[in-house]
Amino acid sequence: MISKERISEILSGYDAKKLKIASICSHSSLQLFHGARQEGIKTIGICAEGREEIYDAFPLARPDRFITVEDMRNLPEGELAADNAILIPHGSLVEYTGAGLVDLEVPILGNRHSLAWERDRTKMFEWMKAAGLQMPETIDPKKIDRPCVVKTPGAKGGMGYRVVASPEEFEEHFGGQIGVIAQEYLIGVRAYPHYFYSPLSKDGYRTAEGKLELLGIDRRFESNIDEAYRTSIAGITFKPSFTVVGNELLVLRESLLGDVMDMGKGIVEAAERLFGGIPGPFCIETVIDENMQFYAFEVSARIVAGTNIFPLGSPYTAFTYEEPMSMGRRIAVEIKRAAKEKKLGKIIY
Repeated sequence: MISKERISEILSGYDAKKLKIASICSHSSLQLFHGARQEGIKTIGICAEGREEIYDAFPLARPDRFITVEDMRNLPEGELAADNAILIPHGSLVEYTGAGLVDLEVPILGNRHSLAWERDRTKMFEWMKAAGLQMPETIDPKKIDRPCVVKTPGAKGGMGYRVVASPEEFEEHFGGQIGVIAQEYLIGVRAYPHYFYSPLSKDGYRTAEGKLELLGIDRRFESNIDEAYRTSIAGITFKPSFTVVGNELLVLRESLLGDVMDMGKGIVEAAERLFGGIPGPFCIETVIDENMQFYAFEVSARIVAGTNIFPLGSPYTAFTYEEPMSMGRRIAVEIKRAAKEKKLGKIIY
């Protein structure tokens, strides 16, 4: 992993008045570019040739400049750094760059260590346990004795997941694959709270050295599994798919918000102890059972696509900000504040 000192050295050469927000044109980039525009920050979109025209359809979320590349795994690090760019990590960036993300010689919002811990599910679960989160049981594939969701590695939005109920079924579909895990299948409402942790402010819900904000909650539409009841009624058998195709707004009963904030606080404070913190956006992926108990099954240590349903703010940001506040805009606000206070090093690595 590239050292924090090297990133600080690169950042020291930036003109704080000419900072730009850069992102791969995918996942949540429309929101990121739109939010940056609202805050007066120029943007750079990294994309494959020919994809630029898609953004012409959304002029208020079109990046100010495109950089076209042949392979998303090879980002133009030098060009980005030369243009005062801060790279915003999202699911597509994590997937395309893989393990190489932590070595990129360009400043990245957040903490690269948190992305490395997200990528390694063993370390992710260690982090979640240190945060005190209640989790579904992870089961040895050779000892599967109940329905389990088998997950493939990487940030693929549920692609390749499958429910199995025995070691034989696991072996049939995943035998020989590396990095897959089996988690107990829990029945309940899936809820994905979106958080933002700022180490720059102490006003609000205190967490670690700063404050924690709840910017929204979503529920995900996962391909055909969300239509399973209709398929079953029609008497049709099918292979369930968990690939995420979209998101919808979710507002929880107010009595559950204490648990939501406690979980977020646990993640932030465990991150401080384990690898030096998690400034910026993150999400905890949960299931709420019939007893109103939260079970967390993953953490995403960056902006998630579920925030895309709130380009002008969510029901929760309406209670925090006097103006529309998306996650993309909140990121831009934090970068502007850090630059003004000369504290970019606290939120960028």
